[in-house]
Amino acid sequence: MIQFNIQVDSEIPAGQQLLDQIQFAIASRQYLPGARLPSTRQLAMITGLHRNTISKVYQQLEEKGLVESVAGSGIYVKKKNYEQENWYQDKCSKVKNLVTKSVDNLLNQGCSLSQIKELFSQEIEWRLQCAAKVLVVVQEQDLGVGELMVSQLENALDIPLKLVGMTELIKLLESSPSLTILTSRYFIKETETIINQFYPKNQSLRIIPIDIYNYSKELEIIKKLPKNTCVGIVSLSSGILRVASVLISSLRGEDILVLTAQINDNYKLKALVRSASIIITDQATSSVVKNLVLQARNDLIRQPKLIESENYISHDSINILKRELGLE
Repeated sequence: MIQFNIQVDSEIPAGQQLLDQIQFAIASRQYLPGARLPSTRQLAMITGLHRNTISKVYQQLEEKGLVESVAGSGIYVKKKNYEQENWYQDKCSKVKNLVTKSVDNLLNQGCSLSQIKELFSQEIEWRLQCAAKVLVVVQEQDLGVGELMVSQLENALDIPLKLVGMTELIKLLESSPSLTILTSRYFIKETETIINQFYPKNQSLRIIPIDIYNYSKELEIIKKLPKNTCVGIVSLSSGILRVASVLISSLRGEDILVLTAQINDNYKLKALVRSASIIITDQATSSVVKNLVLQARNDLIRQPKLIESENYISHDSINILKRELGLE
């Protein structure tokens, strides 16, 4: 579980540090849907921040659609109306009981067994039709994270995926009869807003939120680095680099120097390779960084240690997708 740390001397505002840490904890499923978040008092004791600052952070999270406030109870990670999200995580016995109760309820409402069978068949057929066209939706300003998601999902699912930005999504909704939309929890609120505003009610649609990897191994390495270590972070995504910088800064402050570069920024990438003692990459960028280190080996005093992160998308989320899309 993530430990909230605030570096008061950082150039990054304390509220932004906390906001990014909580968003990351939710997106990487360290706080599950329905989980209660620490109270403003608890977070004030942990971080040293004023409760008003924490309240503003929670308000921002609520506006993003990530949490909800329950009067007299606290702040909770918002539960989405995607029953399938946790359905597959239940034990087989619970699943069987759920199906049994559903059939019993339909029988009590006057449906025959043949009608119930037809209803279940139609639902399954609809889901299979939706899976015929699968979109990965992200913000236009960070298509890099979408490229990373598509690369990993196509390898894991062995199906074609289409990457679209929010603006292009609006056009596709007007022409496509059935869709499955995959998006990170970072973008779920914007995606839902577009769908609610533009999507015709008579069309078939599923939207499935993707849980990201929690980077626990990488963060543990960061914790143990000696002071004044220079750390390089390389990714396709500008958003991943920004969040990584905030998390590392919140964790270590000015103890270590963090350099970041997108894979297409050759100038920054070469400077990072020359300066960093340790370089963390994602799977899509690791080969490029390895080649650059190899090319520069004669100019380097000490060759940097290279660490390739696991998939951006969590293994559990990929397994759920396989079931959702009828791939296993």
